Amino acid sequence: MSTAARSRSGSDPDVAHAADGHDLIRVHGARENNLKDVTVELPKRRLTVFTGVSGSGKSSLVFGTIAAESQRLINETYSAFVQGFMPSRSRPDVDVLEGLTTAIIVDQERMGADPRSTVGTATDANAMLRILFSRLGTPHIGPPQAFSFNVASMSGAGAVTTEKAGQTTKERREFSVLGGMCSRCEGRGSVNDIDLTELYDETKSLNEGAITIPGYSMDGWYGRIFRQSGFFDPDKPIKRFTKKELHDLLHKEPTKIKVEGINLTYTGLIPSIQKSFLSKDIDALQPHIRAFVERVATFTTCPDCDGTRLAEPARSSKIKGISIADACAMQISDLAEWVRGLRQPSVAPLLTALQETLDSFVGIGLGYLALDRASGTLSGGEAQRTKLIRHLGSALTDITYVFDEPTIGLHPHDIQRMNDLLRQLRDKGNTVLVVEHKPEAIAIADHVVDLGPGAGPAGGEVVFEGTVDELRASGTLTGRHLDDRARLKESVRTSSGALEVRGAAAHNLQSVDVDIPLGVLVVVTGVAGSGKSSLIHGSVAERDGVVVVDQTAIRGSRRSNPATYTGLLEPIRKAFAKANGVKPALFSANSEGACPNCNGAGVIYTDLGMMAGVATTCEVCEGRRFQAEVLEYTFGGRNIAEVLGMSVRDAGAFFAAGDAKTPAAHRILDRLVDVGLGYVSLGQPLTTLSGGERQRLKLAVQMGEQGGVYVLDEPTSGLHLADVEQLLALLDRLVDAGKSVIVIEHHQAVMAHADWIIDLGPGAGHDGGRVVFEGTPAELVADRSTLTGQHLAEYIAH
Repeated sequence: MSTAARSRSGSDPDVAHAADGHDLIRVHGARENNLKDVTVELPKRRLTVFTGVSGSGKSSLVFGTIAAESQRLINETYSAFVQGFMPSRSRPDVDVLEGLTTAIIVDQERMGADPRSTVGTATDANAMLRILFSRLGTPHIGPPQAFSFNVASMSGAGAVTTEKAGQTTKERREFSVLGGMCSRCEGRGSVNDIDLTELYDETKSLNEGAITIPGYSMDGWYGRIFRQSGFFDPDKPIKRFTKKELHDLLHKEPTKIKVEGINLTYTGLIPSIQKSFLSKDIDALQPHIRAFVERVATFTTCPDCDGTRLAEPARSSKIKGISIADACAMQISDLAEWVRGLRQPSVAPLLTALQETLDSFVGIGLGYLALDRASGTLSGGEAQRTKLIRHLGSALTDITYVFDEPTIGLHPHDIQRMNDLLRQLRDKGNTVLVVEHKPEAIAIADHVVDLGPGAGPAGGEVVFEGTVDELRASGTLTGRHLDDRARLKESVRTSSGALEVRGAAAHNLQSVDVDIPLGVLVVVTGVAGSGKSSLIHGSVAERDGVVVVDQTAIRGSRRSNPATYTGLLEPIRKAFAKANGVKPALFSANSEGACPNCNGAGVIYTDLGMMAGVATTCEVCEGRRFQAEVLEYTFGGRNIAEVLGMSVRDAGAFFAAGDAKTPAAHRILDRLVDVGLGYVSLGQPLTTLSGGERQRLKLAVQMGEQGGVYVLDEPTSGLHLADVEQLLALLDRLVDAGKSVIVIEHHQAVMAHADWIIDLGPGAGHDGGRVVFEGTPAELVADRSTLTGQHLAEYIAH
């Protein structure tokens, strides 16, 4: 047998098989977003960490190029019919992509805005529990759906017409569905009472604009429907309505009516707003509608199901004295022990699968959660780790796992556990790509790709590739800061008072009493799940004068940009309008000034059905989004498109002095520079900003609000090591300006910079919820009695 033949058959162990040569993911000429013809070769079945300042192009390379193309190619393997039901993806702007494997993205996108989505439903743990109770629960009440709070009970009967062999027959049929949904709250666990004074002004008639609900203008269709419904006199003040008229206005069920010759549906105000506003996730609503909902609706625990979401029959069926509602309310670590104690051969495979899922929660550091926890309330880090659970026990190998800062929200004590999980995925034969800033996570990389040298237009280049040790010696921004260690402050500020918190008992807090100093920088820390957010958001955030900057995502379309989101465009439009003697609406690409060909989008989107849509630059406005006549108006020698094309830093100089001096715009731009966004252009779509950039954009907006106390929830999320110093300087400026700053944080550099530390613990869930230390950072290091103290002492000792 020849050597070549032996090689092809694989019988000669000394000759490499051709299939073994595909051990690299090759990216050549990547130009997505700010990438500048990036070329990299990534080793497969290794752990590669991507570093660089926020906005340097890490996400564009990893998520926007490698992962996006992998998922697009997988979608193309389905039939055209199936692709028609899937999101279409365009090919990334890259010359060559070779060696890709199936990509699974484990990102920080918040889970389940639906109010019925819980940790249990998101991970299939609830599905397994429902089957378990339908088999073993006593009394036996029905199939698994009888324990589901997403299925309502219903029944009905009627005549059914069927046609067989040319003959038509009518039969009476009955049906019934037994679901577990609480009928009072419809499976949400809470009910709302409506404040009628927020719906209408009873002293006015409908024609006088009595209805005060956003969008219910008397000049629009809502107004026509109400005024011409015939159920009441539109000229009569509402306070003079009869009982029937008031019932029809508020509660009437959908009824067909005819208005101006058109068939329409009339619905009372309360069912109408319940469907359009109250049934939706409040964080997904527009700001003015969210404010209306918060005024009009008061949410209280459902009195029928006591917040369990389940109907009484589902709560009555028990296993060893525990109902499914009790099981879902347990801390997951406790539930895992309860399941371990069940011995039923008839459901042994189910118990094994459920046990593995619950043990994965504990192993990943989420044992303190409960399955009935609303998934929309999880932090970004908790959501990411929850998504990871379904992959831990997977038998699949040669997968590319893509992570977006998996250490966010993790105490230094927990980062080691996350590192072990990443290694575990790699050692099964998978490629692991991680976008990360924490030195502890970068340290475990087999391969490092550092992007930069700066952010935005100043980034988009690979400035280093190699090992962690080579990165340290490379001289790049990341390499220089990798071994940064903060020093304890020589002196701390003296407080000017205190915020008293007494008997805090939200979630796992155990009747906490604490005095939070005012006029200083306070850091609240502790392991994940120790009760930090419960303490601050539950007892401090709702007070008057408190401004909260949390981790909720910025919601905006491709038409939204930093200028519109921060309110910067308003003074700019007014300045242009005043200088040219025209209307401000002309200088908005979403209003009268929009290019009529592309409607102010700057591009024309062509839908190609199941194939990826095509976006082409508008030929009329050449991507500038405005009508040609609008661009003839100038302010300070620039037209509106040129101003929106400026970077924040350049715009700050432009509006600071001279003919273009605009103090209102300059103040907003100064705040954007303060949070490190000087390189971002004013008209850059929000959808192209990285996670760290979006959080700092939100911080810049909140800094403009009038308040004496600022609460920041993990402001170092998405920040490069070099940017942390800039953040600390910003926090110092806020405190020196007379503000009180409370930071929920795990980063040791922020802890070392604090004037006062409040440490919660000692553990997570019911093992936490207590204040285990109060004092200065120096006292915490000297004490070393808590996990935080031990890690901070180790950090500053390096």
